[in-house]
Amino acid sequence: MEKLAIEQEYQQMRTMLNEKQWRQYLGAEAQRRRSISEVAHEAGVSINTVKRGLKELEAGESYRPGERIRKPGGGMKKLVETDATLLADLEQELEPKGDPMSLLRWTTKSLPHLVQALAAKGHRIQKSALAEILHELGFSLRANKKTIEGPSHADRDAQFAHINRKCQEFEQKGNPTISVDCKKKELIGNFKNNGREWQAKGQETWVNVYDFLSLADGKAIPYGIYDLIHKSGFVNVGIDHETAEFAVESIRRWWHTCGKALYPDHKELLITADGGGSNGVKNRLWKKKLQELANEEPLTITVAHSPPARSQMEQD
Repeated sequence: MEKLAIEQEYQQMRTMLNEKQWRQYLGAEAQRRRSISEVAHEAGVSINTVKRGLKELEAGESYRPGERIRKPGGGMKKLVETDATLLADLEQELEPKGDPMSLLRWTTKSLPHLVQALAAKGHRIQKSALAEILHELGFSLRANKKTIEGPSHADRDAQFAHINRKCQEFEQKGNPTISVDCKKKELIGNFKNNGREWQAKGQETWVNVYDFLSLADGKAIPYGIYDLIHKSGFVNVGIDHETAEFAVESIRRWWHTCGKALYPDHKELLITADGGGSNGVKNRLWKKKLQELANEEPLTITVAHSPPARSQMEQD
């Protein structure tokens, strides 16, 4: 424990002193402890650094404000100066992207991959040094983004206009109109979630390091139903699979829990949904289970699907 405290003290002093003050401090420690190698080992520096600080102390040298710390040309040379082909090989590996009219460029390759590729070409460079070179060259590391939704369907606008007319028609009659969608699945158990909560000082919540399915107590599958007339939401959480049967059962539970009370004298229901997934346009089980629900209540159910490659947000 004492050794750890000494090393922490050295680290703290290193952040407070400039280069000359630091080595003279180490020289003073070596004088006091009568061991150059021991000080060098604990401070994580070379023996020559401690010896140089000791010599400066013995010669009466001390740092004066405004004094140049290094001699002109001193210090380690940059890799781009000592490795003539580094930049050229780096450019080949980067496959740079960016607007040619902008100064900003970026690469989607990670630092470890670039270090490995450069090592294969005979270049030795650390990730920290490579990151510094990339920043100097005007590069930044960026993740890909979900922006490409695919080509628009020829009847895209017409379908949205049709959905809008149907919603207005049902609203004018006071009939229920709902929008349905399955939300992100979540593992049930002691796992990390985004966000923070107030806790007493000194208390922390410990969770699993890994989000493995084998560590979970189950999987929650939330199916959302939004009442467009009353502006209210209903979520049914399943623990098995996202299927068409589960989707219709969620609608059934909304109808028995909320729908009947909100629309006691209405027997028509409009459902707006995505064109794929478990309530997809071509899903026969989805249509079969909806027909079963319509026969049970009885209800006249109308389904309006969004165009392909379009989210519910455009419709709602």
